[in-house]
Amino acid sequence: MITSFVGDTVLLTGRTMRHITRSLDTIITVSITPIALMLLFVYVFGGAIRTGTHHYVNYLLPGILLITIGMGISYTALRLFGDLRSGMFERFLSMPIARSSVLWAHVLTSVVSNLISVALVVLVALLMGFRSGAGVGAWLAVTGILVLFTLALTWLAVIPGLTAKTPDGAGAFAYPVTFLPFVSSAFVPTDTMPGPVRAFAEHQPVTSIVNTVRDLFARQPVHSGIWTALAWCLGLLAVAYALAMVTYRRRVA
Repeated sequence: MITSFVGDTVLLTGRTMRHITRSLDTIITVSITPIALMLLFVYVFGGAIRTGTHHYVNYLLPGILLITIGMGISYTALRLFGDLRSGMFERFLSMPIARSSVLWAHVLTSVVSNLISVALVVLVALLMGFRSGAGVGAWLAVTGILVLFTLALTWLAVIPGLTAKTPDGAGAFAYPVTFLPFVSSAFVPTDTMPGPVRAFAEHQPVTSIVNTVRDLFARQPVHSGIWTALAWCLGLLAVAYALAMVTYRRRVA
């Protein structure tokens, strides 16, 4: 049974990945807005923002990476919505394949495409002066956190992808997710914010994830922050996966 599930998932992931490779403009589009934000904040606002770092791009990049992922998962919901509306799900379910492999194919494609977009953003950041003394272990830790964050958001995006009535409704899920980094430590230190805003910023998932990634890049001790970030990622992933599977079963029943 497990062998069948893995084989079906790999086969269907290859199908969705071919859609990505045939429309590379999707990955480029996902990367353009975060890159534009990075250019804007570094070269226009960066001189007026005090973060205690010599290069503002070093402070900014972790939040930009999360915005990149937030924008990328909207396309997962749109691809899922498109498969439902085109009747592809009915065709797949009429075949002797594991039912959940259809969803996992979209999720894994989201992870791969978002990692490519993240790599493009990091490349531009390097051209802008971003530097990190992090070793291989720290980079692997950053990658692992970003993958967990992508998985959690993608499974959340599966829900509107299965339930939306229009393409705009399916893709709109990304808007609040993309907004969260703006009310966090992604752009400015939280201690510069007024009381209620600061309280929210310091106790939402993006801040702990951003701070952990920033410390890993800077080779600073992460202390308990990394466990808070992992707890947020794993907790969101567990809840999102459970809700997505319940929604999927109801949708195909």
